Amino acid sequence: MARTESQPRPLEERKPRLRDRLEDAAGLLVCLDFDGTLAPIVEDPDAAAPTERNRDAVAALAETPAITTAVVSGRALADVRERVDGPAIYAGNHGLELARNGSVAVHPIARKRATRIDRLCSILETALSSVPNCRIENKRLTGTVHFRSVPPAAEPIARRITREVVDRFGGDAVEVSAGKRILEIGPDFPWGKGNAVELIAADEPPATTVVYVGDDVTDESAFRAVEPDGIGVRVGGDDPSSASCRVESPAEVASLLSWLGSTGAELVDGPGPTATVD
Repeated sequence: MARTESQPRPLEERKPRLRDRLEDAAGLLVCLDFDGTLAPIVEDPDAAAPTERNRDAVAALAETPAITTAVVSGRALADVRERVDGPAIYAGNHGLELARNGSVAVHPIARKRATRIDRLCSILETALSSVPNCRIENKRLTGTVHFRSVPPAAEPIARRITREVVDRFGGDAVEVSAGKRILEIGPDFPWGKGNAVELIAADEPPATTVVYVGDDVTDESAFRAVEPDGIGVRVGGDDPSSASCRVESPAEVASLLSWLGSTGAELVDGPGPTATVD
């Protein structure tokens, strides 16, 4: 049964219980969001980069036997693969693209609707051209409208225009979802990061413990996918979440990853693959 939303507890309070859970694991799958998790949120999304400590921690996990590391991101697959090295598995566009075992899989429904997403992004470029610092990111399978640098007075107008454009030109095939100072535009069918995590976990040995670390609304489906048998860790804030644990910032993620690496090396027997999801 999936864990219901409640206030996640600080990681330090949960470590004894988590260690007990890892003692019974046959392996460890660590799935990581990128923006706001490995990389601090920045005004310009193109400038986002993992902290040095997080980069080193991911590399160390990738070399640890019996630990698979995955990065699952809302960014396009090609984009996130350029920003973090080491993982064997990457999921982009909220899991609509999945790179593993030397091949890339794209969800067939998302592939069919990519032309409509491209058209919507083009229309939004024109419709939002008068909004200062509003940026439309065309990720082929999905699109993102960024409001982080938009003046506060203009943001509600930009959000309204975005929803009106999608309602008019997207039809029933496209939906809008909210994130941190963004609106995401994607194909309207039940799919998210949680589905990608489940696909990745299905390739792992039985009794593998799955950890997912993320910071945004789009990460909640992944928390629901791993809890309560696995471990969900929310980054930043103490809002209700399906994650059972929380850390304050990407700076604390590095400490979490180092702890998982040392704990996993001690508690988990046998070699395993490496993977990453944002």
